Amino acid sequence: MRTLCPLLLAAAALLGACSFDLPREAPPLADIEEPLALRDAPRDDEQRSSLAFGVFTGATMQVAQNRLDQRDEESEGLRIERIVENSPADAAGLAVGDLVFEVSIAGGKRVELAWPSEWRALELEASAGVPWTVRFDRAGEEREVALVPVPRVRPAEAPVVEHFREEQHVGVVFRTATEVEARATGLAPGGGAVVIGLSRSSPWREAGVRFGDLLVAIDGRRIAHPQVALDELRRAGEENRSVELELFRAGRPLELSALSSVRFEEVYDLSIPLLYSFERERGRIEHSFLLGLVGHEANEVAYSWRFLWLLTFRGGQADRLVEVDR
Repeated sequence: MRTLCPLLLAAAALLGACSFDLPREAPPLADIEEPLALRDAPRDDEQRSSLAFGVFTGATMQVAQNRLDQRDEESEGLRIERIVENSPADAAGLAVGDLVFEVSIAGGKRVELAWPSEWRALELEASAGVPWTVRFDRAGEEREVALVPVPRVRPAEAPVVEHFREEQHVGVVFRTATEVEARATGLAPGGGAVVIGLSRSSPWREAGVRFGDLLVAIDGRRIAHPQVALDELRRAGEENRSVELELFRAGRPLELSALSSVRFEEVYDLSIPLLYSFERERGRIEHSFLLGLVGHEANEVAYSWRFLWLLTFRGGQADRLVEVDR
């Protein structure tokens, strides 16, 4: 006993001195509902081929590499992802990797570029043969070229379907809209965000948002890319204010006002060296008393008790339902 006590005291001191790294990211929301039928975009190639094609430039744009990480509203331009050989963009001298930040069209229109949908909007609105002045950056040097678009003879490639999650203030999952969906609301291809998931405790449910709604604007700012929606929701959440949503549901416009929320906080770890410890993880709780002399663990479907390190019994849900008296 005289030997055991100093060992226990030393163990307690060691445990008390230990430090545990705190999580750097919040856990995923456990109550988000994401119907599988909504994850994939509808197949609307036939409808897309019936839309006006616009002009052809031969340049495919992507978000600047650091754009999705910086959370700034101001544009960093668009990175050229691909150039079609012998296309107008190729003839103008543009190259893959160039950072295009502004286009001026003969006649006075000037557009600062932030999202790929804005380049596609120009291709849909412009007239063939009317020159563009394209300002871009290549290896830190600002340049300017003339690009003359030609008529497009086949549909552009369909936008890649991506998914975006907001789990701090709203609890919502978006996918990119198809070209047909976006253009039906007045947005260019790549714009808009379709709601495909909602937390059961999301304030958007209370506001009336439903699965499949197409978000086109938040507080008047058009959704040129789903990341725009995430930026606006983050800003509203940090300012603890509501947002005004402009949506399309079954082809009809809809306006809603929705609040923001915050993450619920809970104790998930408590320890009194040698005497008691408590740990909570996603869907699991564990208690331990007197160096594990008595222990209890439980989740949503099962539980266990442990005594004297040896005696254990477990229980939980069985493979049948309880009979209900009529």
